[in-house]
Amino acid sequence: MSFKKISFFERFITTIFGGIPNIFFGKKIRNFVYRSLLHRIGKSVNIQHFVELIGTPYIEIGNGVSLLKGVQINALGHPNNKVSIKDRVRLERGVDIRSLHDTHILIDENAYIGPYVIVTGTGNVKIGKNCLIAPHCGIFANNHVFADPTQTIEAQGTTGEGIVIENDCWLGHNVTVLDGVVIGEGSIIGAGSVVNKSIPAFSIAVGTPARVIKNRLDKQTANLSSQLPSEMQN
Repeated sequence: MSFKKISFFERFITTIFGGIPNIFFGKKIRNFVYRSLLHRIGKSVNIQHFVELIGTPYIEIGNGVSLLKGVQINALGHPNNKVSIKDRVRLERGVDIRSLHDTHILIDENAYIGPYVIVTGTGNVKIGKNCLIAPHCGIFANNHVFADPTQTIEAQGTTGEGIVIENDCWLGHNVTVLDGVVIGEGSIIGAGSVVNKSIPAFSIAVGTPARVIKNRLDKQTANLSSQLPSEMQN
């Protein structure tokens, strides 16, 4: 089936059923009807009204996933594109996920993606289990080539090395993660930081560009954490 036919069928089905509010059984109707569209959809899925799914044969959704109003997932454009949303992932309002070209975007179990986060690129992206991504973060797995000043930047194409955010990471508000980066397990990235180089596991990194200021495994850091009020540790 061609991309145009897939897109037309999706538009037809999602236009009819995509805008029905949950209070009018929209959730149950979409879970039933979208099984004919998606590569896979699990049990107890909450797809709210006005969620836009494009390239549905290349999108899989696990059990207990929540896609809130205004989420867009676009896997259309290449036959090898894939977007995998694993069990118990929550995508808040306005999250925008785009698999651009021969790209696999994976959001693993129990991850939380805050409002208006963008995940896109020509490189693969993996967001690990139990990750917390705060609102307005940008995860961009592509970069423009600009080495030749005699050509336009657009004409020189792009690269896509990919991004990995390992398990149990927390990205603060408005963090930007650039192509080619690995953020190690258990790391925390401070609000507003720009991550252009890989971050070791269990690091606390802040700034533009982000630099490591602490390691969570250090004894001094552990002692400091134990002295914080409980409401600040949660």
